[in-house]
Amino acid sequence: MPHPGDSVKITTEKDTLEGILLPSFEKGVILIKLKNGYNIGFTEKEIKKIEVLQGREQNKEEGKNEKKERRELKKNTVLPTIVILHTGGTIASKVDYRTGGVTSAFSPEELISLFPELAKIVHIESELVAQMWSDDLRFAHFTLIAQAIERWVKKGVQGIIIGMGTDNLAVAAAALSFTVEKSPIPILFVGAQRSSDRGSSDAAMNLICAAEFITKTDFGGVGICMHGTSSDDVCAILPATKTYKLHSSRRDAFQPVNDEAIATVNYQNKEITFNKKEYQKREELLIVKPKMEEKVGLLKIHINMFPEQFSFFKGFKGLIIEGTGLGHTPGQVPNELCEIHKKIYPAIKEVIDSGCIVVMTTQCLFGGINMNVYSKGRDLLELGVIPGRDMLANTALVKLAWLLGNYSRTEAEKLIGQNLRGEINERLKYEESFIE
Repeated sequence: MPHPGDSVKITTEKDTLEGILLPSFEKGVILIKLKNGYNIGFTEKEIKKIEVLQGREQNKEEGKNEKKERRELKKNTVLPTIVILHTGGTIASKVDYRTGGVTSAFSPEELISLFPELAKIVHIESELVAQMWSDDLRFAHFTLIAQAIERWVKKGVQGIIIGMGTDNLAVAAAALSFTVEKSPIPILFVGAQRSSDRGSSDAAMNLICAAEFITKTDFGGVGICMHGTSSDDVCAILPATKTYKLHSSRRDAFQPVNDEAIATVNYQNKEITFNKKEYQKREELLIVKPKMEEKVGLLKIHINMFPEQFSFFKGFKGLIIEGTGLGHTPGQVPNELCEIHKKIYPAIKEVIDSGCIVVMTTQCLFGGINMNVYSKGRDLLELGVIPGRDMLANTALVKLAWLLGNYSRTEAEKLIGQNLRGEINERLKYEESFIE
């Protein structure tokens, strides 16, 4: 009986293939990793014969020898050079079935072994910035990434890919779109929803499409490259400040909100189609403002709130409120059960009086706020809450932290409501269906 990690030969009616047997997450499916680095799956009904060519223990020993013999990649001077900055996540990780553990592939040689097609498009350099889940991101990490970008731009690379876990990838992209004010090269965040050891992995396609886009266009801003559909047909180049992860596991989880994809990259023929005529082009010089104010928070409004939840932010430099509907919080007393709400507006006022800039956004993904429609909104405006228009709450969070890290409080108050990186729409177009 073959085990994961064994080298096997699989015979079907149509073909005979050899590879390393992988654990399968689907009942009745046999999955192997081919020598070219890609995975292929078969249903048990398709397989006529499966033979063990070599056991996993022998594979493990060969794997150790292979690692020792691996040599540094020679630079291909004909191809453009890009650097992949790693911060962890699924994008550069695999299960090594010869050792039985999860390994992270960060060196150029390891990346080429994982994604061999990249070697035909670009010469790869790489740097490990941090190894962590994207849940662990802090404002200081954005400064660290910005500093790495500065170093590599000085070395003359033609593009930068930032590999990251997907859960906070869109937030990180928004943060870097503010810290990198101008850039002579494209900077793309790329992640993977599915491990490179699964037959449905999106890691290779996302990286390859990102490399194609970097080498073939005049784009010079910060963007995101992820699957545009659930199929392996196109990747979307998404706006950094207007993108949200809308699904926990689908490969097309990342979608633009109140916006559209900048471009698409066809994975089959590598054709690039721009959806936007106006996008950030390459600048002559790099301008980076990497400072971020630490004491900025985000509070989501929900039912059954207490004044202490607002008072907690007294002394913070900034607070984003993710309000209901058009930008509301509890604060009025429509009946005796809401008596505690009397204390909420005073709590918000105390936070503002402590020197904290308070900005209102909406927990509705689509649309924006309008605090002049209902009395609750007007109450909050009188307290000094600043409208965040149609900014996504997480985008407003990193924008305010960046503003407070680089400008005075007065300037930050003024700039938070202005469109700096495409995060605010001057007008929202009516769409027949706002969800594709």
